[in-house]
Amino acid sequence: MELLETRREAPEALMGAEQDRVVRRQTRVAELQEQVARLAETMRIAVVFGGNKHVPGAVINPTFNPRHWKSYEAVAEDIAAALRRIGFRYVITIPDDMSLGHQLRRHQIHFAWLNTGGVQGLGSVSHAAAMLEMFGIPYVGHSPLSAATMDNKQVMKRDLMIAGVPTAPFMVWQPNRGPLTPGQNPRLEKAFGAYDGPFIVKPISGRASRFVVAVDHADGLAATAEGIYNATQNPVLIESYLSGREFCVAVCGEVIARQGQLERLGHPFAFAVIERVLDQDERVFTSMDHRPITTDRVRCLDRKRESDLYDKLVTMARSIYEEFELETLIRLDVRADDKGDLYVLEANPKPDLAAAAENRTSIVGAGLKNEGMSYDDLILSLIADRIDVLFSQRRAVVSHLDSLLN
Repeated sequence: MELLETRREAPEALMGAEQDRVVRRQTRVAELQEQVARLAETMRIAVVFGGNKHVPGAVINPTFNPRHWKSYEAVAEDIAAALRRIGFRYVITIPDDMSLGHQLRRHQIHFAWLNTGGVQGLGSVSHAAAMLEMFGIPYVGHSPLSAATMDNKQVMKRDLMIAGVPTAPFMVWQPNRGPLTPGQNPRLEKAFGAYDGPFIVKPISGRASRFVVAVDHADGLAATAEGIYNATQNPVLIESYLSGREFCVAVCGEVIARQGQLERLGHPFAFAVIERVLDQDERVFTSMDHRPITTDRVRCLDRKRESDLYDKLVTMARSIYEEFELETLIRLDVRADDKGDLYVLEANPKPDLAAAAENRTSIVGAGLKNEGMSYDDLILSLIADRIDVLFSQRRAVVSHLDSLLN
């Protein structure tokens, strides 16, 4: 009899616990909304873009950029303008270079937003985050380790494999690994077996599809890989070509904003589930540097008519966000094989956050309308979620923000 009574009461107990969680969640969201509003009055924010090594004083010795460089300054201005429209009173943009610490101190910056791929050298995407960690300045952006991991396609693909996430077979090559010739390179045969092509050859660290080349047969790999290596001075990734459709999905934290009002979802926010529209003979999505991303080049998936595919991409994005313990926005690039099975190509740690213009958008921005969100809502979502994470999990690094609230 006692066991039966316990069974009858358990659902009610569970319901009560869930109701308590909902109440706590709503209370925390209201508190967070107030915290963000109060911080907007006094918190001094720097949006950091990529420094130019050729500017006097930017570096000690200009060296090489294995990752193709871009300043992203225009996008930093878009982000800064959105923060001002949201209500943040003091927002500046500054370069990520040797003057970063001086500029942060001179402007008495409390908080930073990283919109930089770095200045030069290996692992440049992680450099600004590492400096901010040392300076004690909290920021919107990935930790140095997460940024470096995702920007290195070799490391990220291996981590995806360990996590059980499908990714195309691959190998990494540089000249000291021997000739990249079929029958003469055991690593080539180990990675691909009897598969003879097509292949995709690309830098292990890069942006905007630059130096990404399709090669039809294995006997064409050597010349292509050597050319990419000479251009980047960095190892080259070779993977089997997937002949199906190509998709992207963005994912960030669970706190989001709609019409300026915060809400907590209880799971990572996956959105901008889109298909990259490839031309008939386009095997690699053309670099945005050569062909802007216009509205006819991206197609938002219909979550009702294409629910199975939509749900698979959303589930994949959320699971990767949680598995890799990420804390801000990424974009997954996903490709299907000829059977329709999905494989993650890469995780972009710095997806384009440009504000939409006439017949021109970013892949991330293309999906906002379907979520009932504006560009400003996305910017508010990212900063509010970061503030929430910092106050709830990293209290020791935001004591100076605490003082602004009190």
